[in-house]
Amino acid sequence: MSKFEKDFGTPASPSDQLVTLEIDGFKATVPAGTSVMHAAASIGIEIPKLCATDSLEPFGSCRLCLVQVEGGRGYPASCTTPCADGMKITTQNAKLAEVRRGIMELYISDHPLDCLTCSSNGDCELQDMAGAVGLREVRYEPVKTHLKAEKDDSNPYFSFDPSKCIVCSRCVRACEETQGTFALTLDGRGFDSKVSPSQNQAFMDSECVSCGACVQACPTATLMEKSVIEHGQPEHAVVTTCAYCGVGCSFRAEMRGDQVIRMVPDKDGKANHGHSCVKGRFAFGYATHKDRITQPMIRKSIKAPWQEVSWEEAINYAASELKRIQANYGKDSVGGITSSRCTNEETFLVQKLIRAGFGNNNVDTCARVCHSPTGYGLKQTFGESSGTQNFDSVMHADVIMVIGANPTDGHPVFGSQMKKRLRQGARLIVADPREIDLVKTPHVKASHHLKLRPSTNVALINALGHVVVTEGLVDEAFVQERCDLVSFGKWKDFVAEQRNSPEASEAITGVPAAEVRAAARLYAQARNGAIYYGLGVTEHSQGSTTVIGIANLAMATGNLGRIGVGVNPLRGQNNVQGSCDMGSFPHEFPGYRHVSDTATRQLFELNWGVTLDSEPGLRIPNMFDAALDGSFKGLYVEGEDIAQSDPDIQHVHAALRAMECVIVQDLFLNETAKFAHVFLPGSSFLEKNGTFTNAERRISPVRQVMAPLAGYQDWEVTQLLANAMGYPMNYSHPSEIMDEIARLTPSFAGVSYEKIDRMGSVQWPCNDEAPEGTPTMHEQEFLRGKGRFMVTEYVQTQERTNRQFPLILTTGRILSQYNVGAQTRRTDNVAWHAEDRLEIHPHDAEDRGINDGDWVGIKSRAGETVLRALITDRVQPGVVYTTFHFPESGANVITTDNSDWATNCPEYKVTAVQVAKVSQTSEWQRRYHDFTEEQLHLLDQASLHS
Repeated sequence: MSKFEKDFGTPASPSDQLVTLEIDGFKATVPAGTSVMHAAASIGIEIPKLCATDSLEPFGSCRLCLVQVEGGRGYPASCTTPCADGMKITTQNAKLAEVRRGIMELYISDHPLDCLTCSSNGDCELQDMAGAVGLREVRYEPVKTHLKAEKDDSNPYFSFDPSKCIVCSRCVRACEETQGTFALTLDGRGFDSKVSPSQNQAFMDSECVSCGACVQACPTATLMEKSVIEHGQPEHAVVTTCAYCGVGCSFRAEMRGDQVIRMVPDKDGKANHGHSCVKGRFAFGYATHKDRITQPMIRKSIKAPWQEVSWEEAINYAASELKRIQANYGKDSVGGITSSRCTNEETFLVQKLIRAGFGNNNVDTCARVCHSPTGYGLKQTFGESSGTQNFDSVMHADVIMVIGANPTDGHPVFGSQMKKRLRQGARLIVADPREIDLVKTPHVKASHHLKLRPSTNVALINALGHVVVTEGLVDEAFVQERCDLVSFGKWKDFVAEQRNSPEASEAITGVPAAEVRAAARLYAQARNGAIYYGLGVTEHSQGSTTVIGIANLAMATGNLGRIGVGVNPLRGQNNVQGSCDMGSFPHEFPGYRHVSDTATRQLFELNWGVTLDSEPGLRIPNMFDAALDGSFKGLYVEGEDIAQSDPDIQHVHAALRAMECVIVQDLFLNETAKFAHVFLPGSSFLEKNGTFTNAERRISPVRQVMAPLAGYQDWEVTQLLANAMGYPMNYSHPSEIMDEIARLTPSFAGVSYEKIDRMGSVQWPCNDEAPEGTPTMHEQEFLRGKGRFMVTEYVQTQERTNRQFPLILTTGRILSQYNVGAQTRRTDNVAWHAEDRLEIHPHDAEDRGINDGDWVGIKSRAGETVLRALITDRVQPGVVYTTFHFPESGANVITTDNSDWATNCPEYKVTAVQVAKVSQTSEWQRRYHDFTEEQLHLLDQASLHS
């Protein structure tokens, strides 16, 4: 436990009943069930402890926290003794002091006395407790010790030194209780007891996922971050929010001067409660990586060397190019793309610049290529484009359905929380073409794995609805009170048709009818049933239809409007929700209001002092098509890498080459920047102030911990560009931008930096009706009034298998890497995943003569690439799978331009392919290699041409 946090020794009790007791003569009133240790700490009395910490359940093994209870026998451990009304506790007297010194003496007799040179010196609980109990000498000279135990340095981020282990088991318990991986055990008995990762393996060879919970729990230097070993103990801390996935974990950036020593999960974080994953905990080194570009650059063409210039020159050049293009080709010939990695305030300014400064609505975001069907589907059914619950709601769910999501890899901290609930007895249904970790582990097992064929989500959802309707499992009272009955009647008649039955749909989905029926009954009959879904739902040609179908299912069973239920999209990136909220779509202002709505547009016109376009602008695919036909010539991209993350990237690259001015604002020369004419250095999350909004609508603070390496925060760069374009912006701090957001966006009306600082975070809607935010949506009624059911016809994807392309490729993420990998590839996370590989079923591999590790060509209608094969039965026959974290893999060379019917969200999850053993890389990969080498050479010449 870090010196920057107070540790109460045991978790707080959730009880509403209060008890009053006396501790060392002082009164304490605490919830029933509170431990004596916690009660004492709450009134400022610190009882010595080693095995206890308030992030774990009490264990009572170290015996250092003994107290005396008036009228009681012996000396009970305060960590395991609950408070009772009228109890009188003594925490310190001569006898207790003698016992504690004796215990500490035994600990120290088998511990290195290298405190002055120990990496935990200044933040060591063992050292502190030796002082607290008054230990001044060690009389024992044990015959056997553990002082020569071998250190394990296999993990790139932390060291394991068993010579300093006191066998308190805090690390073991953290791995079990907090992370749920059970990678650590206590082996042996008595003196031979020792902490062991997975049967005496090295940490890197074990089941350890490097979440850091064990390091956080360790009271000595046994488990210690290598950054602390190298740089020393931090001396101050700043609370901020992780910039990786949509969980939005709160962290303390623990600093020495302006150097980040370590990132420690904040136990007061409402989304993560002191837990973390390998990315947020350890993979922050990219922020100071040697590849960071910190000097603005310009060039006339992508064949020319970069030229380092001043900020003023770069901004003026970018603005003059955009104005030149608009003068030559019209106001609609330029546009911009926002990023889900940037803050709300930065995203708001970019879309404001485009609408008010460029004079059009040509703004889009990467959020559309992942979760726009969520926005559309939930807006149509519930009236609000967001998930319904907070993460903690899962702890009250009795049945959890996970559809097209992989929480333990994509949203690992929430995945750990879900696993905890499952270990408590909740039942699990997984609908996924692939066997994700949740399906079967030693400690968690799904009751049903609906192993459907990719692209058949709608047919499966309809079959589940069929069972609910035809077997009398509809929550009639909820539907009558909360839903539109006309729409319900139409949906009910539709799903009741025989063609939607599990038996009829089995030929489409491949899921046995009996499994579908059993899963539907389990979910519908649960006291609390919750649905969580991800990109395996949205990134389909019927993504919006599936989201609507999920909403139908939740309404029909009454699983909305209270804790423990709901429809919960697991957003991929840190600010996917926020980038949507901030008006990043070409047809919507901030707050999801259409640009054609006169009253909304007039509100923005009044505040921004310009006339705004009432026609929706271009989406990203439309921009690419317009670039290739010669009508779209200029693009401003802040923090997004469309040249790697968008589908059919040969088409994307061609469009970027056709533009006259591409402006990229980012940390590195990413794939898109290789096609740029202006490079504006960006700032990492450690260098800026602002907010992120996570998947549960939680607006959390991003706080600057070090100066921007390039001199400006991202919002300041956008402001400079706006002013150079002739549209004035004059903010002095991101809090002023949030104040403007609150003035113009009803769901943010009550949001302010003062409130966020006071509360830690706040969930929108936050307004006069909900001044402190809204953890659970639709409690009394839906935002649209009555819930709206919609008919969800299954329409087969246009992407069909045939003899030429007999397999279906689907894609996903892996725990250690993040999105396009620009950040995580520049950290030691590559120790776990250094390349994208193609998972293929043994049957399909045998048919093609493919062995594990062979190079295989994957060819689709769009293109061809080459990856190494990973033979596994996690995928079903006929399906292959890969990740997309490495640009040279070319995963999106082979994905097609098929997309969702309502939102243009790309159909990443369904690509017909053929796979064959090959001996060399693809033609595209060879071209990519040559182009990259050329661009890196031109980058190296930048300073020479400045």
